[in-house]
Amino acid sequence: MLLTTASIPAAAQTPAGPQTGLPITELTAGIHVIRAEVANTDETRRVGLMLRKSLPDNNGMLFVFEEPEMQCFWMRNTLVPLSIAFIADDGTIVNMADMAPQTDDPHCSEQPVRYALEMAQGWFDTHGVAAGQRLGGISQ
Repeated sequence: MLLTTASIPAAAQTPAGPQTGLPITELTAGIHVIRAEVANTDETRRVGLMLRKSLPDNNGMLFVFEEPEMQCFWMRNTLVPLSIAFIADDGTIVNMADMAPQTDDPHCSEQPVRYALEMAQGWFDTHGVAAGQRLGGISQ
């Protein structure tokens, strides 16, 4: 979940259910193919993966922003543990973080980025993906 909703009342921040019907893009991390839902509007980024009870293997959510900026995410109303990669315009992973479910702890990029990719917690470690690696399929 993108951390930009501090001024929205708590009741308005919780969607009725998980969002569905987002466009899908395929990314690559070495030999691994990631099937990522694309959150590229204020509303789809705000809802993110809230209220999902599971995240299938190799599936995630790619958050796309108009311009590179410092990005911070939290896990309010997110039920599954996630890992996040903050990604530069060229697809290079800037930094990563593990995020605990249903917390308001901020997890931020170390520099301005246009992309963030959320996957099931541990996915990046399990697949040997680390900061400095470039993901395929990120378009500028």
